[in-house]
Amino acid sequence: PSDHPMQTLKTTLLALSAAALLGACAGTSAQRPMPATPVVEKLQAYYWDLQAAQDKQQNTTARWQLPQRAPLRLQFSADRLVLLNLCNVANAGYQYRPEGTQVQQPISTMRACAEPGLMELERRVLAQLPQTRQMHYSDSDGSGHNPRLTLEFADGSRWQFAGQATPQTRYGSAPQRVFLEVAAQRKTCQHPLIPNASCLQVREIHYADNGVKQSTGAWQPLFENIEGYTHQSGVRNILRLDRYRLKNPPADASSIAYVLDMVVESEQVRP
Repeated sequence: PSDHPMQTLKTTLLALSAAALLGACAGTSAQRPMPATPVVEKLQAYYWDLQAAQDKQQNTTARWQLPQRAPLRLQFSADRLVLLNLCNVANAGYQYRPEGTQVQQPISTMRACAEPGLMELERRVLAQLPQTRQMHYSDSDGSGHNPRLTLEFADGSRWQFAGQATPQTRYGSAPQRVFLEVAAQRKTCQHPLIPNASCLQVREIHYADNGVKQSTGAWQPLFENIEGYTHQSGVRNILRLDRYRLKNPPADASSIAYVLDMVVESEQVRP
């Protein structure tokens, strides 16, 4: 009822469908993963953001980017690549070989986006990727801090990407997938490093493989930040997170890092 003291709005995000799609596609790929080569291992160690595009005659970067929007991002596994920052989440099988690279036709979720130009950009990107003929990885100073990736296409055009280390690369460990419920309001907490701190209040939720909630932990303060998450006062969230154990944590900091994978559920809570 409209006069209920707590008005709720629960949303199951498109990312749930995207995650299911990506998992299903990975399991039904017609090609088995190739053994990881050093180049493929490098591809997996970074997120790849489109920096420039060109054909034989001119710079075409503006054709493949939208103003004031994050550029196309590629994320690689052993035999698939995921396309991010478009209207939908898409993925495609690929095979890297020094003499030539093949990318399959991407498949994606079926969301419609109202943002001007975004769906048209997505359509062109999905049509262009299967024309890939070569992938070139380079590291200008040999340190791994300035990686570059170039895709060359059958029509003679090319895309250039800059690499950004993934959390697993930065933290030096494989993640553990966890679900945390975040309360709508922060509370004063006894932070070991920050006097008079205000902490998020969280509790861990465990789900069965079929998605049914099995158990819920006790509320407790969260002293760490959650990378990629900005809390809005008055909004309760359930977050799917990757939790990392830092290989070499600083002496005065936590040995745990949290990275947001997706927001599973949101609820607007009235005082």
